[in-house]
Amino acid sequence: MAYDPNLADRIRQVLSGRADSREVKMFGGLSFMINGKMAATANAHGQLMVRCDPERATELLKRQGTHWPEMRGKPMSRGWIVVDASALASEKAFRFWIQEALDYNRKATSK
Repeated sequence: MAYDPNLADRIRQVLSGRADSREVKMFGGLSFMINGKMAATANAHGQLMVRCDPERATELLKRQGTHWPEMRGKPMSRGWIVVDASALASEKAFRFWIQEALDYNRKATSK
């Protein structure tokens, strides 16, 4: 499985020091698990797939450079978003998406 090593390094930097994080190769990329649940994935095209609050998905998909992910040609369930590399160029934008994933992860693991 291939993934963008630069994007993976950016994610690692943000998550460094977290005892609850680990990396797993899946979804054709490198996924970052927090508290045993997937939070983000770096793929080979420099895209970031994040797990977000399903209630915020429609709003988040209005942001430039985002789209609904597909798996084997079928749309994934609500709560997953793919962010294009161009929409991750600034550190502020990149951290926004990682924080979305972390916020939902905290909410999902507290249930």
